[in-house]
Amino acid sequence: MGTRRSVTPGRSASRSWICFVPRLQLCRNHRSRPPPCSRARFTQKPSALFWRGGTILRPLLGWGSDVLGYDTERSTDHGWGPRLLVFLDDEGDIQELDRVLAARLPEQFCGWPVRYGWDKHHISHQVTVTTLGTWLVDFLGVDARSGMTTLDWLITPQQRLLGVTAGRVYSDDGGALSQTRAALSWFPEQVWRWMLACQWHRLAQEEAFVARTAEVGDEAGSALTAARLVRDIIRLALMFDRRYAPYQKWLGTAFARCPHSVGLPKNLDGALRASDLQGREDALAAAYTALARRHNATGMTEPVEPSTREFHDRPARLLMADRFAEALLATIPDSPLVALPLLGSVDRLVDSSVVLSTPEHYRRLAALYDGLEARPTR
Repeated sequence: MGTRRSVTPGRSASRSWICFVPRLQLCRNHRSRPPPCSRARFTQKPSALFWRGGTILRPLLGWGSDVLGYDTERSTDHGWGPRLLVFLDDEGDIQELDRVLAARLPEQFCGWPVRYGWDKHHISHQVTVTTLGTWLVDFLGVDARSGMTTLDWLITPQQRLLGVTAGRVYSDDGGALSQTRAALSWFPEQVWRWMLACQWHRLAQEEAFVARTAEVGDEAGSALTAARLVRDIIRLALMFDRRYAPYQKWLGTAFARCPHSVGLPKNLDGALRASDLQGREDALAAAYTALARRHNATGMTEPVEPSTREFHDRPARLLMADRFAEALLATIPDSPLVALPLLGSVDRLVDSSVVLSTPEHYRRLAALYDGLEARPTR
């Protein structure tokens, strides 16, 4: 049962008391409550945008916690209400449909205002009319209908891929959008193996620092390094599950909703809460071992010894995670990826939300992957 609340018109909802429902569910309700729209000159009524389908594609994709299914009542304090994408085949129809929607959409839908604004967004309806190809280029930086090159896969943030593959499609009679979503549902096999190797390598780069920083009396540095390793372990666990990692706000939520090796969430929580080096090392060692066993269970490589060990003559317990990276690289000897430094994808190199949310920014990083062939990867 949704929580009832009162909110301001033109921002989130009407003055009347209404029940919160997640936006994916709210937009699904269009099947039973068509708004009044004129026929215009389309092959279907514009109301078909909301309940009949035909050749018009109607998804809720792109930005927002709602697309990932993570919105709550708190989300309704700004930028929340009915929202939908409408993909047409003919660009020539966009302007007319925009005009019809602006004039004929109802004031409310299921108690929520159809027209609302937030921050610098002026009050308007949130039905975006475009073509599928145009939207993909604007959102991803590439029209993925014709395939993704290896370079495209590496310079497209996983949060952006989630914006296409998560969410919900309410109508797709021709199947074009569903085919695109299926093609983008996960990385090609060789790209996945290389990215797993890169993630193991990230662990290898810093796993010794937890003890070394504590040894010189830098407890804050030791705790901070442990937290960075926890984040990388979470990302690695999601990759084993073939799940794209969302951006920072929802990384822990995505991890919590996945099945895990026995004790892994508890161990990561222990690493974050530990007040001394011993507690951090014990928790991280258990987490490393759990992930190492998970790696071996995939059968992607020959088994790799999953236990931790000492680091030279230093008092540190490490997995020596590069052993797993090397084992994975050995399974793709003919891939051009093997010649690259173990950088990982763009969202392992950059954590600036300005860069990762703007295709024209993150695609400028293509030069870091020099030498990859510019042809679709199947």
